[in-house]
Amino acid sequence: MKFVKEEDEKRRDYVFQKDNKTKFGARIIILILIILVGAVVASGIHFEWF
Repeated sequence: MKFVKEEDEKRRDYVFQKDNKTKFGARIIILILIILVGAVVASGIHFEWF
C-alpha cells in the first residue's frame, strides 16, 4: 500500500493523492493547527501559566 499516489499512476491502494485538492486541504489543516498552537500559547501567557 502506497501512502501518496502520483497524479499519473494507475493504482487504487493509496491514502493520499498528489493533486491540488490534497495540497489545499493540507495547507488549511496546517494553518488551523498553527492558529490553535498560537491560541494555547497566548492563553498560557495571559493566565500566567508559563
